[in-house]
Amino acid sequence: MKFSTIILILAINIFSIPMVSATSLLPLSLEQLSTRATLIFYGTAISNEVIKDETSGRIATVTKFNVAELIKGNTGEIHTIKQIGGYHANSKTRLLIHGVPEFQPGKDYVVFLPDKSSLGFSSPLGLHQGRFAMTTIDDEIIVSNGQHLNQPASARQLNRASQIPLAVHADNPSQARLDDFINTVRAYNSK
Repeated sequence: MKFSTIILILAINIFSIPMVSATSLLPLSLEQLSTRATLIFYGTAISNEVIKDETSGRIATVTKFNVAELIKGNTGEIHTIKQIGGYHANSKTRLLIHGVPEFQPGKDYVVFLPDKSSLGFSSPLGLHQGRFAMTTIDDEIIVSNGQHLNQPASARQLNRASQIPLAVHADNPSQARLDDFINTVRAYNSK
Protein backbone atom coordinates (compact mmCIF):
# COMPACT_ATOMS: atom_id res chain seq x y z
CA MET A 1 0.00 0.00 0.00
CA LYS A 2 2.77 2.43 0.87
CA PHE A 3 4.66 1.74 -2.39
CA SER A 4 1.65 2.54 -4.60
CA THR A 5 0.99 5.73 -2.61
CA ILE A 6 4.59 6.88 -3.14
CA ILE A 7 4.38 6.15 -6.88
CA LEU A 8 1.11 8.08 -7.11
CA ILE A 9 2.60 11.09 -5.26
CA LEU A 10 5.70 11.05 -7.50
CA ALA A 11 3.58 10.88 -10.64
CA ILE A 12 1.43 13.81 -9.50
CA ASN A 13 4.55 15.87 -8.70
CA ILE A 14 6.22 15.13 -12.03
CA PHE A 15 3.16 16.13 -14.03
CA SER A 16 2.56 19.26 -11.98
CA ILE A 17 6.07 20.69 -12.54
CA PRO A 18 5.83 23.58 -15.00
CA MET A 19 7.70 23.17 -18.26
CA VAL A 20 10.92 25.15 -18.34
CA SER A 21 12.98 25.91 -21.40
CA ALA A 22 16.13 27.86 -22.07
CA THR A 23 18.09 29.16 -24.98
CA SER A 24 21.79 28.51 -24.79
CA LEU A 25 24.23 29.89 -27.33
CA LEU A 26 27.98 29.73 -27.64
CA PRO A 27 29.59 33.17 -27.40
CA LEU A 28 30.48 34.68 -30.76
CA SER A 29 33.51 36.91 -31.19
CA LEU A 30 33.25 40.21 -33.05
CA GLU A 31 35.15 38.54 -35.90
CA GLN A 32 32.60 35.72 -36.09
CA LEU A 33 29.68 38.16 -36.02
CA SER A 34 31.33 40.31 -38.69
CA THR A 35 32.21 37.55 -41.13
CA ARG A 36 29.06 35.43 -40.70
CA ALA A 37 26.56 38.27 -41.10
CA THR A 38 25.26 38.98 -44.60
CA LEU A 39 23.92 42.38 -43.55
CA ILE A 40 25.36 44.78 -40.97
CA PHE A 41 24.00 48.28 -40.49
CA TYR A 42 23.88 51.14 -38.02
CA GLY A 43 20.45 52.68 -37.67
CA THR A 44 17.50 53.81 -35.60
CA ALA A 45 14.57 51.55 -34.74
CA ILE A 46 11.48 53.31 -36.10
CA SER A 47 8.66 50.98 -35.07
CA ASN A 48 7.64 47.58 -33.76
CA GLU A 49 4.45 45.84 -34.83
CA VAL A 50 3.37 42.49 -33.41
CA ILE A 51 1.44 40.43 -35.96
CA LYS A 52 0.16 36.93 -36.47
CA ASP A 53 2.47 35.88 -39.30
CA GLU A 54 0.48 34.58 -42.28
CA THR A 55 3.30 32.34 -43.52
CA SER A 56 4.09 30.50 -40.27
CA GLY A 57 0.94 31.12 -38.22
CA ARG A 58 3.14 32.28 -35.33
CA ILE A 59 3.23 35.53 -33.39
CA ALA A 60 5.99 37.73 -34.83
CA THR A 61 7.44 41.17 -34.17
CA VAL A 62 8.19 43.28 -37.23
CA THR A 63 10.74 46.04 -36.58
CA LYS A 64 11.54 48.81 -39.05
CA PHE A 65 14.88 50.63 -39.02
CA ASN A 66 16.03 53.85 -40.60
CA VAL A 67 19.50 52.82 -41.87
CA ALA A 68 22.05 55.55 -41.10
CA GLU A 69 25.12 53.64 -42.31
CA LEU A 70 25.42 50.40 -44.25
CA ILE A 71 28.46 48.46 -43.04
CA LYS A 72 28.08 45.20 -44.99
CA GLY A 73 25.57 43.87 -47.52
CA ASN A 74 22.76 45.61 -49.37
CA THR A 75 19.54 47.22 -48.15
CA GLY A 76 17.57 50.39 -48.64
CA GLU A 77 17.18 53.41 -46.38
CA ILE A 78 14.50 51.48 -44.45
CA HIS A 79 15.16 47.88 -43.42
CA THR A 80 12.56 45.58 -41.85
CA ILE A 81 13.23 42.46 -39.81
CA LYS A 82 10.70 39.88 -38.64
CA GLN A 83 11.46 37.99 -35.43
CA ILE A 84 9.44 35.24 -33.83
CA GLY A 85 7.68 36.21 -30.61
CA GLY A 86 5.92 39.15 -29.01
CA TYR A 87 2.59 40.09 -27.47
CA HIS A 88 -0.29 40.15 -29.97
CA ALA A 89 -2.87 42.48 -28.41
CA ASN A 90 -5.78 41.51 -30.69
CA SER A 91 -5.63 37.84 -29.72
CA LYS A 92 -4.16 38.52 -26.25
CA THR A 93 -1.47 35.95 -27.07
CA ARG A 94 2.16 36.15 -25.96
CA LEU A 95 4.94 34.11 -27.53
CA LEU A 96 8.10 34.60 -25.51
CA ILE A 97 11.34 33.24 -26.97
CA HIS A 98 14.24 33.67 -24.56
CA GLY A 99 17.20 35.48 -26.12
CA VAL A 100 15.36 37.11 -29.03
CA PRO A 101 16.37 40.77 -28.71
CA GLU A 102 13.93 43.63 -28.53
CA PHE A 103 14.43 46.97 -30.24
CA GLN A 104 13.04 50.19 -28.76
CA PRO A 105 11.74 52.74 -31.27
CA GLY A 106 13.88 55.87 -31.25
CA LYS A 107 17.02 54.05 -30.09
CA ASP A 108 20.12 53.46 -32.25
CA TYR A 109 21.66 50.04 -32.88
CA VAL A 110 24.31 48.24 -34.89
CA VAL A 111 22.66 45.03 -36.11
CA PHE A 112 24.37 41.90 -37.50
CA LEU A 113 21.90 39.83 -39.56
CA PRO A 114 22.09 36.49 -41.38
CA ASP A 115 20.07 35.72 -44.49
CA LYS A 116 16.32 35.54 -43.91
CA SER A 117 14.86 32.09 -43.24
CA SER A 118 12.54 30.45 -45.76
CA LEU A 119 9.64 31.94 -43.72
CA GLY A 120 11.14 35.45 -43.80
CA PHE A 121 12.43 35.54 -40.19
CA SER A 122 15.75 37.19 -39.42
CA SER A 123 16.93 37.68 -35.84
CA PRO A 124 20.41 39.06 -35.18
CA LEU A 125 23.26 36.54 -35.20
CA GLY A 126 23.63 34.93 -31.81
CA LEU A 127 20.33 36.62 -30.90
CA HIS A 128 21.24 39.30 -28.33
CA GLN A 129 24.95 39.00 -29.31
CA GLY A 130 24.29 40.54 -32.75
CA ARG A 131 22.47 43.60 -31.37
CA PHE A 132 24.64 46.48 -30.18
CA ALA A 133 22.87 49.38 -28.51
CA MET A 134 24.17 52.98 -28.62
CA THR A 135 24.67 55.35 -25.74
CA THR A 136 26.37 58.73 -25.58
CA ILE A 137 29.07 59.18 -22.94
CA ASP A 138 31.07 62.42 -22.77
CA ASP A 139 29.90 63.42 -26.28
CA GLU A 140 31.08 60.09 -27.76
CA ILE A 141 28.76 57.49 -29.26
CA ILE A 142 29.46 54.17 -27.53
CA VAL A 143 28.33 50.68 -28.64
CA SER A 144 27.76 47.65 -26.44
CA ASN A 145 25.90 44.36 -26.37
CA GLY A 146 26.88 43.79 -22.74
CA GLN A 147 29.67 41.31 -23.57
CA HIS A 148 33.44 41.74 -23.49
CA LEU A 149 34.28 43.08 -26.97
CA ASN A 150 37.87 41.82 -27.11
CA GLN A 151 37.15 38.17 -26.42
CA PRO A 152 40.24 36.03 -26.89
CA ALA A 153 40.22 34.17 -30.18
CA SER A 154 39.59 30.43 -30.06
CA ALA A 155 42.41 28.06 -31.04
CA ARG A 156 40.71 27.52 -34.41
CA GLN A 157 40.58 31.27 -35.07
CA LEU A 158 44.23 31.70 -34.06
CA ASN A 159 45.26 29.12 -36.66
CA ARG A 160 43.37 30.98 -39.39
CA ALA A 161 44.34 34.59 -38.85
CA SER A 162 45.32 37.16 -36.30
CA GLN A 163 42.61 39.00 -34.42
CA ILE A 164 42.17 42.69 -35.20
CA PRO A 165 42.34 44.65 -31.95
CA LEU A 166 39.45 46.88 -30.98
CA ALA A 167 40.02 49.82 -28.66
CA VAL A 168 37.61 49.31 -25.79
CA HIS A 169 37.01 51.46 -22.72
CA ALA A 170 39.58 50.47 -20.08
CA ASP A 171 37.05 50.61 -17.24
CA ASN A 172 34.35 48.78 -19.25
CA PRO A 173 35.62 46.35 -21.94
CA SER A 174 32.06 45.78 -23.16
CA GLN A 175 32.02 49.32 -24.62
CA ALA A 176 33.78 50.81 -27.64
CA ARG A 177 33.53 54.04 -29.64
CA LEU A 178 31.17 53.66 -32.61
CA ASP A 179 33.77 54.73 -35.20
CA ASP A 180 36.40 52.29 -33.89
CA PHE A 181 33.80 49.52 -33.75
CA ILE A 182 32.62 50.05 -37.35
CA ASN A 183 36.22 50.26 -38.64
CA THR A 184 37.09 46.97 -36.91
CA VAL A 185 34.01 45.25 -38.37
CA ARG A 186 34.91 46.51 -41.84
CA ALA A 187 38.51 45.31 -41.39
CA TYR A 188 37.29 41.79 -40.58
CA ASN A 189 35.30 41.80 -43.82
CA SER A 190 38.18 43.08 -45.97
CA LYS A 191 40.45 40.08 -45.23
